[in-house]
Amino acid sequence: MNILFVDQYSDLGGAQQCLLDLIPAIRQAGWTATCTAPGDGALSERLRVLGTPFQSLPVLSMAAGAKRAADFVRFTFAVPLFARHISRAARETRADLLYVNGPRMLPVSAWVARQTGIPLLFHAHNHLAQSSAAALAGRSLQLARARVIACCRYAGRPLWPYIDPGRLRVIYNGVPPSSRAEPASRDPVRSIGIVGRVSPEKGHLEFIQAARLIAQSDPSLTFTVCGAPLFGDRNAARYFDQVRRAAGGIRVEFTGWQDDVSAVLSRLDVLVVPSLREPGAPRVVLEAYAARVPVVAFVSGGIPEIVRDGETGFLVEPPTPEALAARLQQLLAAPEQLRHIAESAYAAWKEEFTVARYQREVLEVIGLTQTRAAAGLSI
Repeated sequence: MNILFVDQYSDLGGAQQCLLDLIPAIRQAGWTATCTAPGDGALSERLRVLGTPFQSLPVLSMAAGAKRAADFVRFTFAVPLFARHISRAARETRADLLYVNGPRMLPVSAWVARQTGIPLLFHAHNHLAQSSAAALAGRSLQLARARVIACCRYAGRPLWPYIDPGRLRVIYNGVPPSSRAEPASRDPVRSIGIVGRVSPEKGHLEFIQAARLIAQSDPSLTFTVCGAPLFGDRNAARYFDQVRRAAGGIRVEFTGWQDDVSAVLSRLDVLVVPSLREPGAPRVVLEAYAARVPVVAFVSGGIPEIVRDGETGFLVEPPTPEALAARLQQLLAAPEQLRHIAESAYAAWKEEFTVARYQREVLEVIGLTQTRAAAGLSI
């Protein structure tokens, strides 16, 4: 089988890492993979290292998050250009399946699928909060008679009105073993951190405000912010400046973007995931499980689907700096509870969230999609 992966970014993020995790299993199954995406960023470099061809699409500048009317107009005018590029890539690679790895490229890919008869599989990594975006994605899925993989129930929910339940499967992300996963022995806690893309919905400012409250009683603690604004998001860049200004006077290390998440986690005693509007089920939670680092997170998006409060991590409500600081201070006084949770989370990773399990389940859906299409059945 020849699979054409269509991504919306050539930079690296969680969705792109999921694609990279999948490529070795595609090759092991005897299938071939080609990827196309706007630009020529870090994703293209990683794919080429894996021996996977990459074809660059034109770059279209759009706002991250909620889309403005101008974004929709700009995208509408670009659709014919994208359609020609994706159609040519499908023809040149003799694609048997279009695997769409993000919603921006779904409408044009659905049109190509309908015109060529190539089956389409859409991977929903994020919850589409805008009703207009969900409707556009849903209508595109109907046009292509597509199947859907959702990274969590929360990500799949906006698409439920548009597709039959049997055509959507929830497959939680998987992550590889951590190179730094040693039994937890963090006593006392000295380092607390946040890891991931910097943007307002990810709660970095709330993390810094909570850190300031905690530092008043224990100024020896250090705090780490690992990440940077991605994809040229100017609003996120301005927000990052605000976060850095708010950190003045307390011990905060800003590491920037780091490729080796395991190395970052190895320096943390607690990982905080203070997302205010989490669109999916963040990979970093599972990476912390694999590294035996306890997780403290706000109740947001798909996080409650992968964090069981008091079993594999700690959930905080309401999502305020004060509530986060209070929960962290409770845990700082109970390091044995942190150790117990870290081991329980590690066991959950081995049972539920390995990359091997993720690969196996995604390949099952790919095989089913192509088999039903080849038999002339509704996919």
